[in-house]
Amino acid sequence: MKRLALALALFGVTSAAQAESSTDPDWPCIQRKQPHLSLGQMWSGPEPNDTIRELAVSKPISDLADRLEQRRLPLEAAEAEIAEFARTADNDQLTALLVAIFNRVEPHRTAVIAGISRYGHKQVDLAQRIEDHRAKMAQMEKVETPDFDAIDAEEKQLDWDMRIFQDRQQALTYVCETPVILEQRVFALARAIQAGLK
Repeated sequence: MKRLALALALFGVTSAAQAESSTDPDWPCIQRKQPHLSLGQMWSGPEPNDTIRELAVSKPISDLADRLEQRRLPLEAAEAEIAEFARTADNDQLTALLVAIFNRVEPHRTAVIAGISRYGHKQVDLAQRIEDHRAKMAQMEKVETPDFDAIDAEEKQLDWDMRIFQDRQQALTYVCETPVILEQRVFALARAIQAGLK
């Protein structure tokens, strides 16, 4: 029972933190929920036009964007590739590179946020199920002749659900960082590209 109270208290702390930083009551992260990024948030260079958007899907820029947006490529290496590209690229090509990167990261980040929301809903449901087990066990223990086998079975299910709940809560810290990491990478790449503008 102490473990249940602790886990539900932890979930309550997480829920209270997210309630202060988000308008979505089921958002499970401490980080503020920002469903979409805007190119204007990170770019003060030329505004993308039709020509730039066409350049963004051209093979050389598209291939470079595919490589740069990959998180396994260290940021320093990405910045070096951008600096090399910027030596011969004009402002339209540089802007197109950012558009191409943004068009890859933004849908991925949006999908991650949707997944986190589903994850949060599952945790809320599981917390309710744990509370239901607890209430059911309390009722079973109150009867004149308790069925201890049934109580043991209910307690085993409660322990199992608690274990899943706690494992998910621990994983949540990493999961919640993913949109932030993606956002920070786009910002860093945008700065590097902007540094190459003529």
